[in-house]
Amino acid sequence: MSEQLYQERIVALAKAKTGAGKLAAPTKSARRDNPLCGDRVTIDVALDATGKIKDIAHQVRGCLLCEASASALASVAVGRDAAGIAALRHEADRALGREEGEAGEPFSAFTPVRQHKSRQDCVLLPFEALKDALS
Repeated sequence: MSEQLYQERIVALAKAKTGAGKLAAPTKSARRDNPLCGDRVTIDVALDATGKIKDIAHQVRGCLLCEASASALASVAVGRDAAGIAALRHEADRALGREEGEAGEPFSAFTPVRQHKSRQDCVLLPFEALKDALS
């Protein structure tokens, strides 16, 4: 299973660690836990006056899928507001086969996870944490 699940693109996203760390002075922060697998994601965001993300950082204690997803999300989140992040969530849902259509980059990397429904929450946990931070 791990060979099929941990494709090269997913591993590369996790290794990139885009946005990994903490912000010195975040506007908002949120943490989400997955009690089933033990994954934990903390998201810090700095917002501008219009509610758009100026900067984002994440701390992940979890599996490679969770790390890769947080990195992918951080790579495209700056400049977006809550509606823009919701649109990115739809991209992830398409990659996972939860919605019809093709997923855009970087979330198309997660299409192998379609076959592993029990691992899809690992991919979506960073989105849930960011949604909480923006609410």
